[in-house]
Order: sequence, then C-alpha cells, then structure tokens
Amino acid sequence: MEDGLRSIPTSHVATAQPIRLPPPFTLVRLRESGDAFAHACRIAPESGAGTLVYVGRFDLAEFAVVLEPAEPLITARRAFYAGMVALTDAPRACAPLAKEVAVGWPDAVRVDRGLIGGGRLGWPASADEDEPPDWLVFGAMIRTVMMTDDPGLRPLASALDAEGFGEAGAAEVTESFARHLMRAIDSWQVDGFDSVARDYLSRIPRERQTVRRIDDRGNLLTRRIGRDTTAQADLVQALATPSWLDPDLGGPRR
Repeated sequence: MEDGLRSIPTSHVATAQPIRLPPPFTLVRLRESGDAFAHACRIAPESGAGTLVYVGRFDLAEFAVVLEPAEPLITARRAFYAGMVALTDAPRACAPLAKEVAVGWPDAVRVDRGLIGGGRLGWPASADEDEPPDWLVFGAMIRTVMMTDDPGLRPLASALDAEGFGEAGAAEVTESFARHLMRAIDSWQVDGFDSVARDYLSRIPRERQTVRRIDDRGNLLTRRIGRDTTAQADLVQALATPSWLDPDLGGPRR
C-alpha cells in the first residue's frame, strides 16, 4: 500500500469548532445537510489523496477520506480494513474501562453490542480490477449522541454519550480517526497487510474453536478447528449495502 496517502498541505478552515488534522490531510467541511461520502467520491478525481470531507453534526461524526492506492483494485480494497481499524481505535482512545468497541464483519462498529456506526468504501465504477484505481474513498459515521428520550426503546443501538465516553464529540472522533489511519497505513507499509488484518480480526468478538483470516482480495475466511471446510464471506458483496446504514435516516440504524 505504498503512497497510500500522498502528502498534501493541510488547509485552514475557519469554523466554530476547528478540526485539527495531521499534515497529510486536507479538510473539506460541509454543512449539516451534506453527505460526506458522496461528496468525497465526487471530488476524489481532482482533490487527491488525503482529502478528508467532514460534516459537522451535533449527534454524529460523519467524514470520508480519499486514498490513492498503488496496487490493483482487486487487492487495494483491503484498505477498507485499515479504515475500520482506525475507526474503532478512534473511540477506543477515550473509552471507559470495560467498554468493548467491536466490529461486526465487515463494516459495523458496536459498543457493548450496541450499534454506534460503521464504515463504507467507494471506488470508480469504471475501475479495472487488475489496475490501480484512480481513488478509493473510505467513509464513516459514528453516533455521538442518542437522539431519543428513552434509550430502552432502541436496545440494539447506542451512542458514545450513552456509553459514558465523556466529551468525545464529532470533531474529536474525526481527529482521532485521522491519526489512527496514518498509523494503520504505516503498519501496512512496514510490516505488510497481515499486521492490519490481525488488528482488524482482534476486534471481532471471538468464537470458540474458530480460526479467521483475510485473503488477498479482502474476503473473510472462517474455519472450524477440526474441520476441513472453510467458509468464505465476499467483501465486495458485503460492501454493496452497508449493514449499519439506514438510508432513510441518513445515519446508523436505530
């Protein structure tokens, strides 16, 4: 994943709540009604790697980052796992003791089994599987505030405030994600993709007598110890419809 983020000077955007990103990133900020993922996919061909689109919402951290992988699309989609490692590390940095931030393969993020958000991946529709894509976009949402008077009405959903994450708002989550994404990509470059895969798989709730790995195309392979058969879950198929996203709400499912 060489040159996963091309070095671009950080832009300085005057906002009521400043977003402080590491130097490889350029900030693009949208109004609350914007769609970070869709906008990042539209501007990716011109904006280039490291562009991070952010939507400032009270109840939700919503952002998307442009990547420029140097490997064929068929293997480059594994960048999704680097994004998910960073997305789970972001709230983990301020998690209360004993709170588990976990992944539901491939794209959902949960705290103590309550859904708080997830990630998604976009690429050019015309991209050739055997050629490096012009761009990838990793998009994410993390629910920071549960907008309901009675959380008991939504037992399968949660938010950072409901789980005791203190002052972790949208800006803090986004800043933390950017830092952790740099670490994940650096780990990939230095130690190979297996280091990212191990980090990602460690966030999936463990099942007894089960071995998991991620293949070169990003598919999840699962084998029961003592059995010869291996089950394969297809990454491209799974990414087609984000499991955590409610299109009517424009945010994580409730």
